[in-house]
Amino acid sequence: MSFVFKASDIRKLGKSLGTHPKVIGSNYRFEIGPKDQGKMLALEIYPHIRIGNQRGNLVSVYTATAHLQLHFCSGYVVSEVLGEVTFVGEHDGKLSGLIIERGGGCSLYANVDRTLLSGDFTQLGPEVMLSGIALSLTDTILDDGGGAGRRKRPAQKKKSRVR
Repeated sequence: MSFVFKASDIRKLGKSLGTHPKVIGSNYRFEIGPKDQGKMLALEIYPHIRIGNQRGNLVSVYTATAHLQLHFCSGYVVSEVLGEVTFVGEHDGKLSGLIIERGGGCSLYANVDRTLLSGDFTQLGPEVMLSGIALSLTDTILDDGGGAGRRKRPAQKKKSRVR
């Protein structure tokens, strides 16, 4: 595993999501969204922990009605324009993305074929199109070998991304 969340990543995520993390042992917890509207969620990041026989990043989300996890998170993309962070993991050409919104919303897209990110979205059915569009932001951090890259997004774009 080449990508491990660092303190600078955690600061960047906190700034983008409009909150400060609580450090709990070796993991980080962000409480996001309006507490009074029932839309609050908790985002926990466990950098480089044991997952089975391997080590990797675990991203976990708790809401009032759901618990979501992304194992072996290989990078993330921050979109200031959209007010969200997309965490991504890839295995055998399939992507899983966990999107956290500054306002407390979240979405999960799992086992999405990577070819959907660069195809013609208008040729997809509406039930499939959303996952391709939502995860297309991550195409800039995925290298040809299937892992998260470290390339920088060109300066003229309004989205920032890391690893």
